[in-house]
Amino acid sequence: MTATPTPGSSLVSPANHALILIDFQSQMSFATKSIDAVALRNNAALISHAAKGFGVPTILTTVAEKSFSGPMFSEITDAFPGQKLLDRTSMNTWEDAAVIEEVNRIGKTRLVFAGLWTSVCIVGPTLSALDQGFEAYVIADACGDVSDEAHERAMERMIQAGVRPMTSLQYILELQRDWARAETYDFTTGVAKKYGGAYGLGIVYAKTMFGASEGGH
Repeated sequence: MTATPTPGSSLVSPANHALILIDFQSQMSFATKSIDAVALRNNAALISHAAKGFGVPTILTTVAEKSFSGPMFSEITDAFPGQKLLDRTSMNTWEDAAVIEEVNRIGKTRLVFAGLWTSVCIVGPTLSALDQGFEAYVIADACGDVSDEAHERAMERMIQAGVRPMTSLQYILELQRDWARAETYDFTTGVAKKYGGAYGLGIVYAKTMFGASEGGH
């Protein structure tokens, strides 16, 4: 066996997946208790802007937007100005014909999911996608549920079925992956400074105090 300096096939890259953001809406967030609302909105913004900046095809879907659940978080729609939201009646996104038409149009067999609630609106489509031969990833800290128990049991159920978990910051750093990629360096660090929490503060501090940067930029 000989090692080579190449990335593993299970890592996400800008070209090898589509992102599906589900039901980031006011009514769904009111009952979400497994994650603080500020952290949830911040993480939703982080992954949305990451996907937009790296050109990841992204599906935005809501449930009963006009009649019950309200608008999608502006942190997401601001990243995708003018993009159509696919509104559904089904709790399981995978059972909506318009969403599946868009999945097929995009043509990616690796799908990354995030949304509310983990135990219903994320479990349903991830397990359905797996059943049809797709790869499914879930951004755990960009999901939430009515209790810690509900979120954790949902995550366990998905992982046991083969869904791969990740975090919001991990998502953007996995898209960048190499600080020598100068064409996206400023974008990645810019998004991290704005939405990356303590890591982003570290970037601001290093650049301000020492002029330091990752990868020698």
